[in-house]
Amino acid sequence: MATTPQLSVPDQIRQLQDARKLVLSDVSYYPQVIQATLPIIGPSAQVEFRRWGAEFLSEAFATPAVPLGQKETLSLLVLETLKLLVEDPNQDVVVLRSVIQTAASVYPLALRWIINNAYDTTTWDRMTVIKTRILRIWETAPPTVRICCIKFAQRVVLAQTPSVNPEPRRGDPLDISLLMIPPNHTVLEVPSLEAEASGLLDRMLGVLQDNSSDALIVDATLNTLSILIRARPGTSNRILNAILNFNPLKLASGPMTPKIKVIVRSMEKTTRMLLTHLSRRDSRNPHVGRIHQYLERLMQARAEVFDGASRKRAHVEQDGLDAKRQRMAALPQEFQIPPMAAGPHSLADVFSLTSNEGLKTFDVSVVPAALAAKISVTTIARIDPKLLDRVLNGVRDRLTALYQVAQQADNPETASLDVEDDDDYEPDYYAAEDNEQILNKLDSSEPSSSNRELQKPAVLSNFALPTFKLPPPPALNPDQAAVVGQGTVTRVFGVMSTLDEPASKKTKAGINRLAASSYDKDSWLTIITRLATRAPAGLNDVSVKDEHNSASASRINMSNSIRESLYAYVLDDFRKRIDIAVSWLNEEWYNDRVQQIAASDSARDVPLHYDKWALRMLDGFLPYLHAQDRVLTRFLSEIPDLNAAILGRVKTLCRDPTLVSLALNSLLYLVMMRPPVRNLALDAVQDIWKEYDEARPMAGKYLTKWRPGFLEAQQQLENGGGTPTGPQTVAAV
Repeated sequence: MATTPQLSVPDQIRQLQDARKLVLSDVSYYPQVIQATLPIIGPSAQVEFRRWGAEFLSEAFATPAVPLGQKETLSLLVLETLKLLVEDPNQDVVVLRSVIQTAASVYPLALRWIINNAYDTTTWDRMTVIKTRILRIWETAPPTVRICCIKFAQRVVLAQTPSVNPEPRRGDPLDISLLMIPPNHTVLEVPSLEAEASGLLDRMLGVLQDNSSDALIVDATLNTLSILIRARPGTSNRILNAILNFNPLKLASGPMTPKIKVIVRSMEKTTRMLLTHLSRRDSRNPHVGRIHQYLERLMQARAEVFDGASRKRAHVEQDGLDAKRQRMAALPQEFQIPPMAAGPHSLADVFSLTSNEGLKTFDVSVVPAALAAKISVTTIARIDPKLLDRVLNGVRDRLTALYQVAQQADNPETASLDVEDDDDYEPDYYAAEDNEQILNKLDSSEPSSSNRELQKPAVLSNFALPTFKLPPPPALNPDQAAVVGQGTVTRVFGVMSTLDEPASKKTKAGINRLAASSYDKDSWLTIITRLATRAPAGLNDVSVKDEHNSASASRINMSNSIRESLYAYVLDDFRKRIDIAVSWLNEEWYNDRVQQIAASDSARDVPLHYDKWALRMLDGFLPYLHAQDRVLTRFLSEIPDLNAAILGRVKTLCRDPTLVSLALNSLLYLVMMRPPVRNLALDAVQDIWKEYDEARPMAGKYLTKWRPGFLEAQQQLENGGGTPTGPQTVAAV
């Protein structure tokens, strides 16, 4: 007797998808489809069928379109399958995640069933085994599974705590709580269930009490607490105390990397939104005052961490006083510098511009040098230039007057002669000296000029300063030089936060533009990218005989430090800074080509950087893309060179069904607008068609237009070969 050939796995999945579309259009088919597919999605089925089945069950019990009574009946059918799937220690993560989500939806239904049907202990035993297994793997599972475990624990706490509804049987049918359990129930014990719920709540809040830095777990926990506070007021005090003692900005006290910034922003925003929602929903809550104080402190701490450098000080109102700072231009224009009085003066007297004796006697040495320098630079930068010129001229006049007094005291006509003061002195008369004698006398009297300097009046004695020489700098070893160089790179990037954006994009002149033509952010970035690419060209491959020197040279590779800082700077806000990444990669590509041409004559290898950093940039921002992003298309269209490795990264986006259109549209843009890489892009579309079933309709449409005949050849290949690999799908489905 002839048997029909068994369908392949993709064909069976396609039939199962057709059954899913049927129940989405008419929910009355859910019982038939679930009963027909349970044998196919069991624990012994292939992973593709288990993934589809677990996701289908999760969707079926989560949809509000199915009546509650029908869900309760269906839950009795799937409990055994869920138990077998969750007990497998080597279960697929995707399957395990969907099974836990299904169990979270089924648990209140199973509790309601056992409340009304105490004889069915088998069903409750299965549900208890599933709950025990999920709570056991909670702490050791991957983060995505732990998030599902938190949701399951929330549903257990909701079901095993008293409700606010005084008559739950006549209230909301979805609100299942301990109040529905009769006092003399033979299976369920209210005290033990309530104690278990209290322990699970403490376990959930332990993440906040320990100030965990895992943003995924913290956000998942915070997102489940709002329903507990609203539906179970008995737990609100414990939950609010845990939230108000939680510090989402704990990581901000250390070094702030782009990853830590994202984590801190995520936890801070989730905490703030939760507390804002709670305060607005119940304005009479006794905790509203504490919530508002916490939110104010949180906002202030957030401002200090993220935008404290660019924020101005707040204006403080004072009673009867004008707290505004006066502008420097408001100084009186008739300000004059008084001349110096007669008598000896110190250097401080020359530069004193005030007549206030209190200010004159103030000891400025108590002010830290760094603070004094900052105040001086800020004051000079903001002072009126005309007033500054007037002050400089006044100080210059003082010095000129003192100099003239010193010159008069040192005049040879009034200076003392080198003879003894004697009232009976009378000069002798000598014969006239000839020229040679006069010259010899002048030569012999030159060394005494230094003595005359010592006899100057005391008016300038306080101005004599010793010769100052800077001490020699300490010797730097290679490790210290690397640290100092990295600090220099960090300060260079810090300058860009104070620069303005370029006034117009029309001023760019391409790759041959002058980097320092204007002092804006675009010019500064051009300098940085060329320092990373062109400046060290040919220096990194110099052969060094000493191994120690070679290791040191690799540690002090300043260009790589700049590249790492550029990479971190772009990823910090890659949607706004993608043009910086494109400019940088253009410089890298240009430098690689120039170095290859220069090295072709000497037959030496040169390090290439373009491919490495292009792939790193893609790996950095691909996980954060969403379906409406245009960053990927712009990046692929503007970078100078594309290869199979870069397009291979684009293909990986198709693992997420929501990003299939983004990946394929980006490749289609390359096919249409970049003919040199058209074949590479079409090869990537072919690979997507072969590897990802969800992308086949869209990829097939593109291939039909740009590579006619490919789909027919693949269809002939599939019809001509292939062996059955999966169980036979139920024909009735």
